[in-house]
Amino acid sequence: MAMMTVISTLDDHGREVMGPETIIYHYPSANIVSGSLLTVESNHLCVLKSRGAILNVYETGQYPITTGDKPLVGSFVQGFFGGQSPWQYEALYVNRAKLVVSASGLALSKEMAEMRYDVDYYIHVSSKEGALKLVQHMPYAGHQLTTDQLNKYAGPVVEQAINQLVQVTPLEQVNEKIHELSELVRVHLTEFLDGYGISLDTVKVLVRPSDERMRALIGLKAFGLKELEAVRFYTAILMAERGVVSAPNMAVGEPFNVGGVQQTVPAPVDGALGTPGREAA
Repeated sequence: MAMMTVISTLDDHGREVMGPETIIYHYPSANIVSGSLLTVESNHLCVLKSRGAILNVYETGQYPITTGDKPLVGSFVQGFFGGQSPWQYEALYVNRAKLVVSASGLALSKEMAEMRYDVDYYIHVSSKEGALKLVQHMPYAGHQLTTDQLNKYAGPVVEQAINQLVQVTPLEQVNEKIHELSELVRVHLTEFLDGYGISLDTVKVLVRPSDERMRALIGLKAFGLKELEAVRFYTAILMAERGVVSAPNMAVGEPFNVGGVQQTVPAPVDGALGTPGREAA
């Protein structure tokens, strides 16, 4: 008696192959025959196809598969189809758990300063209709569609939404608009992902100046310093890190004296060529 073939997302060692980065898993064997048992876990949906046509979408449970390959047996199958039944069935498992996708890139502020953004958005496929849309409209290579592959389609949408607001906002005011920015990204992503049957749950946006010095200066200004004061304090911090004793003087904008005597005295200049002249008697 032939052993029943079980179709599932478990490998030969009983381990789940659909991790947190897998959206679609294409069962790698084409030998789904009559009597095979299709197993669908509680956080999956399964789309069954035959010769490119979608036959059904299965929710949680176990389902016996009845195919049209029973009459094709023995030497007839070997001779005409090389041992493979012409009724090739495909099982595509869709992850319905909540998954996180990350996007990052550069945008330009109103002053044309580079801003780096990081966006985390959470997605899931909630229904049979969504699974059908995803399988029909989202291309993928191999036996998996991953979150990274999805982000290649969604990434430009995120970039466009970020730049739409950042490019008209002064550098120092970008973080004040972070909630408005998150909502703008959410609206654009929702519309885009809906075409693939994917629901968008949460969007988290972080934007910061790409240049480290600019981030430090903006942080100093947040303490109430003016532009010039922020530059002096930033320079003083760098000097202090290098052990320069005049760092406090730089911070307060005063010359550096040793023992109350100013060490640097400008020499008087005499003549058109700028040669030093004599000191007055």
